[in-house]
Amino acid sequence: MRMNLAEELQRGIAQLGIALDVDAQGKLLDYLALLHKWNKVYNLTAIRDPQQMVSNHLLDSLAVMPHLWAGRWLDVGSGAGLPGLVLAVAQPGWQFTLLDSNSKKTSFVQQAVIELGLRNVSVHCARVEEWQAVERFDGIISRAFSELGEFLRCTRHLVAPHGCWVAMKGAPQQELAGVPDGCRVERVIPLQVPGLLAARSLVIATCDRDKTT
Repeated sequence: MRMNLAEELQRGIAQLGIALDVDAQGKLLDYLALLHKWNKVYNLTAIRDPQQMVSNHLLDSLAVMPHLWAGRWLDVGSGAGLPGLVLAVAQPGWQFTLLDSNSKKTSFVQQAVIELGLRNVSVHCARVEEWQAVERFDGIISRAFSELGEFLRCTRHLVAPHGCWVAMKGAPQQELAGVPDGCRVERVIPLQVPGLLAARSLVIATCDRDKTT
């Protein structure tokens, strides 16, 4: 089974055109095994089949990587660690903070961080509206966290003046009108995720510098 998953992951990474060494790919498969095991008790994801998890979770998260930048990242509503934990494995030189209000999910993510030996991840259980960071973030990402406008509004206090938001969406057109004053959508990037037939896109948004203070 693991060999089939490894081959599917390797094939998907090649299709995405990204570089990921054997060690990182092994860690992603270890994460998948942990997710599958804990999911039986904690109900972390509706997807039960490990093969589906490769495309729906691992490759879906990795597909955004070419459009991101080095720095400090916040993954809001990270759930079982998607996409933040996957990206942390792929980019060990970047720093990732994973935030979710569900303690069962953050407990799983914390355990996964320990078992995978990740040193570039911190995990917090809190509501993002109430959470404060010592230092603001170069990028804030979310995957199925909330409607785009709400995502920008409730995290505006956490983005650095030079920072941007990255929202992983299906078809986001209807949400673009809800972007709050002082923020603007820079780009909408269509994504092709190997093994997924559903529409995927990335919305990159910024805020006026004086609006983040």
